[in-house]
Amino acid sequence: MTPPPAAAARLDSAPLPLPEKKSVARKAPARADRPFKGIALVLASTVFLGASDVTAKYLSATLPSIEIAWIRFLVFALIMTPAMMPGSPLFALQTKRRGLHLLRGAALLGSSLFFISGLRFLPIAEASATGFVAPLFVTALSIIFLGEKVGLRRWIATAVGLIGVLIILRPGTGAFHPAAFFPLVSALAWACTLIMTRMMSGTERAITTMTYSSIAGLFILSALVPFVWVTPTWHDIAFGVLIGVASTAGQWIVVLAFRYADASVLAPFSYMQLLWVSVLGFLVFGEVPDAYTITGAVFIVASGLYTAHRERIRRSQLLVVSGEPSPNA
Repeated sequence: MTPPPAAAARLDSAPLPLPEKKSVARKAPARADRPFKGIALVLASTVFLGASDVTAKYLSATLPSIEIAWIRFLVFALIMTPAMMPGSPLFALQTKRRGLHLLRGAALLGSSLFFISGLRFLPIAEASATGFVAPLFVTALSIIFLGEKVGLRRWIATAVGLIGVLIILRPGTGAFHPAAFFPLVSALAWACTLIMTRMMSGTERAITTMTYSSIAGLFILSALVPFVWVTPTWHDIAFGVLIGVASTAGQWIVVLAFRYADASVLAPFSYMQLLWVSVLGFLVFGEVPDAYTITGAVFIVASGLYTAHRERIRRSQLLVVSGEPSPNA
């Protein structure tokens, strides 16, 4: 799930205060136009993220969702510890937007927690396909928070995606499960995460964003987990660590991918995650996606691909208007 690249382009071009400009110039990696490397990285990230989701579903049979998320964010925070220590060359807590960072971390936590909660009751392919509607929420939220103008064709694509969700969830029928709302709320929280990421993209480093996300998630969950605590076995702990490592690695690989290609180029390949979770869901849980899930997923993927296509066109138009050479030229 990728945020609108056009919004990022406008925000990245905003003038920066001199101290931030020097920091970015010294520490931010240069962007390279290497789309095939970016695509390869996104494909690799889907393996890690898919494995994290499947493992979370496996653990949901024995541990509460809050505890699974707590283990995940604990591992996440431990991985980011060098960035929290003053004097470390990776120290990344200096920022003028601490509140927004922490709010983003809370939204990321909400996305993770609601998704894991849904996995306890839903087939993983169904939950994952529903979760991929996040770009549709981004379309709506970008109007409010980023001041974007959304044309008729993008609204039609959004409507097609929502039809896909309805096909999967089948509200009003005996096949509908109330837990289906969990991945929808998760997708909305993830869309909020992406919007806040874009709001900070012109001034904040990725390592700063990830560090504050780990801190916010761990603090909130540490306050909640005592109320649902179930003593985990060593087996549970091992799989919990796997979730934390795999999800953190997947997120970081996505960040690396964006150094080599635009979001509109990478977005279509993120849907490979649906394939991995479907295969792993069959191998681990014996789950076979039904015709409704497959049909709905096709609608959602088609909507996302068209949205990415429109974003690529808008990006080219913005570059032409600004006088910059188009990457598609």
